[in-house]
Amino acid sequence: MNILVWHVHGSWLTSFVQGPYTFLVPVTPDRGPDGLGRARTWEWPASVRELSPAGLREADIDLMVLQRPHELELAERWTGRRPGIDVPAVYVEHNSPHETPVDTRHPLADRSDIPLVHVTHFNRLMWDNGRAPTEVIEHGIIDPGYRWTGEEARAAVVVNEPVRRGRTTGTDLLPRFARSVPLDVFGMRTDGLAGRLGLPADRCRSRDLPQGELHPAMARCRLYLHPVRWTSLGLSLLEAMFLGMPVVALDTTEVREAVPEEAGVVSNRFDVLEEAVRGFLADRAHARLTGEYARAAAQSRYGERRFRDDWERLIKEVTR
Repeated sequence: MNILVWHVHGSWLTSFVQGPYTFLVPVTPDRGPDGLGRARTWEWPASVRELSPAGLREADIDLMVLQRPHELELAERWTGRRPGIDVPAVYVEHNSPHETPVDTRHPLADRSDIPLVHVTHFNRLMWDNGRAPTEVIEHGIIDPGYRWTGEEARAAVVVNEPVRRGRTTGTDLLPRFARSVPLDVFGMRTDGLAGRLGLPADRCRSRDLPQGELHPAMARCRLYLHPVRWTSLGLSLLEAMFLGMPVVALDTTEVREAVPEEAGVVSNRFDVLEEAVRGFLADRAHARLTGEYARAAAQSRYGERRFRDDWERLIKEVTR
């Protein structure tokens, strides 16, 4: 089976392409957003093939996996076939509704021929899905192994473009948390963040690292801090749990579902969150035990095997 899928979210796609199919990933000469091709920072199997738009027009395609609204038109223009009409298709919605949490109508809401796959139950609840058939297939993580050492009395935060995304990702909250714990902020375009927030460099270190160095660096931090107000359930949070890191997180979107009580502290009260941060800094053994619970919880719910089984079931249903 040949599955057309764009390289949009590298971490999610890394788990998705482990399935027993051939994956056709569009590539363009500039390797822009619509033609990134194969990943350069993740290890993908040989079953992931790059094809140019011209190559896609000649390719056999059994299923289209769409992830952005404009891919409906792009798929038809590049392949000559209409998603959901000429070729079976599914649409993966990675995000929570942005314009308004309750009144945002999904771009596929008026179609019943393309199943809409949400990555969290919260997202399915909050989007106005209209008459689109909906599914939830939760994230699946390729286990990086237990790596936590907690040797550095710091909190790891993972966010791309923290300045641009601002309050959405809780960037404005970092100075407050930095009073309780020094921060290592991992992600793209984090350079100069301390200066933008008015913090000393040692209280907010920017860490834009290659993928292969990210997990070991995170795991040296005592805890994982998730100050995100409004995004879908971040893969970085789940990866931190797989690493064996204790979690301190805002009680927003799907976080409560992902982080059980013994795996960390989830709250919207600053005093509770700050006390939890200080507690993990003061008691490394407590941090280690909590991180072990976090890892066990993530393994039981967000394992790669369950993710692949869920997708194989849906793919067979859609292409039957």
